Amino acid sequence: MKKSTIITTVVGAVIVVALVIVYRLGGTLIEAKIEQKAANLGLTPNQIAAHGPLPGDVGLYAKELACQSQIPTPGYYSSLNGAEISDSERSGVFPCATFLGAFDKPNQVYAWRSADDYPGISYINNRQPGEIYIVGGEYPTLDDPVPVGPYLAKADAATGKEIWRTYLDNANASGWLIGSTNLNILDNGNLALAWSNQIVLIDGDTGLILKHNTLPTGEAPAYTANFKHLTIAPDRTLIMKTQTRPVGCTEQGTVGIIKCIEKGMKMPNSVLVAVNPDTLEALDMFQLPEPAPSPHIVTTFEGRIAIYIGMNESARRYFWDPATKKLSADESWVIHPMQKGQTTATAPTAMGDWVAFQLNGAGSTVKASSILVADARDAKRMKVVFPFGELKPGEWSFAPPKCGGDPDNHMIYSADMGVGKVAGIKLDPNSGELKTMFVVDDATTTFQPLIGPKDQRVLLLTKMKQNVAKEPSKLALFTGNYKEQLTWRDAATGKILAESDFFEPLTINSLTPPGFGGRFYFPTAAGKGFYVLQVMPKAGPDNGS
Repeated sequence: MKKSTIITTVVGAVIVVALVIVYRLGGTLIEAKIEQKAANLGLTPNQIAAHGPLPGDVGLYAKELACQSQIPTPGYYSSLNGAEISDSERSGVFPCATFLGAFDKPNQVYAWRSADDYPGISYINNRQPGEIYIVGGEYPTLDDPVPVGPYLAKADAATGKEIWRTYLDNANASGWLIGSTNLNILDNGNLALAWSNQIVLIDGDTGLILKHNTLPTGEAPAYTANFKHLTIAPDRTLIMKTQTRPVGCTEQGTVGIIKCIEKGMKMPNSVLVAVNPDTLEALDMFQLPEPAPSPHIVTTFEGRIAIYIGMNESARRYFWDPATKKLSADESWVIHPMQKGQTTATAPTAMGDWVAFQLNGAGSTVKASSILVADARDAKRMKVVFPFGELKPGEWSFAPPKCGGDPDNHMIYSADMGVGKVAGIKLDPNSGELKTMFVVDDATTTFQPLIGPKDQRVLLLTKMKQNVAKEPSKLALFTGNYKEQLTWRDAATGKILAESDFFEPLTINSLTPPGFGGRFYFPTAAGKGFYVLQVMPKAGPDNGS
């Protein structure tokens, strides 16, 4: 064989082999891309960016826990988020939580959905780093009008993998009307949960029900009462109050109560009950003069344990005496914060010497929402601000969450989902004067948590986006026909620092709580579980990288 022929044959063989290699490698790469696209189908950009569970910055766990241990939380487990809303005052301020993003450069949000499904989540709390508690199963949706619950679950804080789940009721079988259930971790690590007129004590390690009791409902028929509001006093006593449904109302959940109210159905009066945290014995009951659909707060006033309650027509102060085991009314502190056309005062917010209330908790088509502050020392001293102006014809004001408050910076935050706005308001601690500092377009029904140190507060706001742009907001809310995202904002100005993708809606009046290591939890009502979110500075030339 000629030398040229041999060379040609060898070269041809090499080319064939090379083509085969390229084909196989190319095919493998193409298949990998196809598989990757298939795996990413249905994931949001935030989820694709995370590509897996988010442990956060593990180097912060011990630091955050040590920081929290310096903040007195009598009655509650000392953790980053051991109470439904941060403490007995339900302040919503989490100074030891961390924002990992930048304040002056673009940020990237990462998200990952929990490994297991937790239908209808209301609240998520931390105990130790690595573990979270989830309460759900009591928020009706169109797909699940009578959910199975409430339940309490314990899960891995990064993956959302369930460790155990304890069911407390099933309204399909029991016939009870189910409302929201608060989540608070006691100082010994166990959890007390109440629903309808029932209360249980649950072992925080195993999920075992340790105690059970039935609570008195006063004037209200038992089937109308829901002991949703549970707060722990400084002496460890559970201070509890009923949220009542209108007599004859068969609707389930918070939205169901609002629907029945709008039909003109009357709510029975609520009751205040003091309960032993270890035995669940009802120590005392005080019949309230009105329905009080919003949660109360527990704080101190002149050395006494004070309880502030917003009601349908008034707001009042009560006292708990650990020595006599008695609840009593403070007849010197009664205010009527609603102007004509306004509805329910939502949960109070303690602001130093002042107590703040958000109005229009049950909605109004007549009068705009407002913020009112009353002097804790003299109920006659009151100041009011309408941060969004007067209500325009055809508008609906709906402000169900308590106003956010930052006593350190004298800031109050007002959210009106109906008009789709949130305001930052400055309180003069001496005069009580209120000045609107900023207003942003943002429709939300959830609380407005604040994280980080005093000089770098970050405001967390969810933001709703309707699936049908021109659909009335009330209809979209009642049918869950919208999506929702989480935004991180400069608490002083309202400027957006970061914003997540839009996910399934949250439960009305829920919270997007902080987790250890710069993480945040986004509990959905209609989605499959919850999302873990984390913010980091965005890589690229804009950030100098």
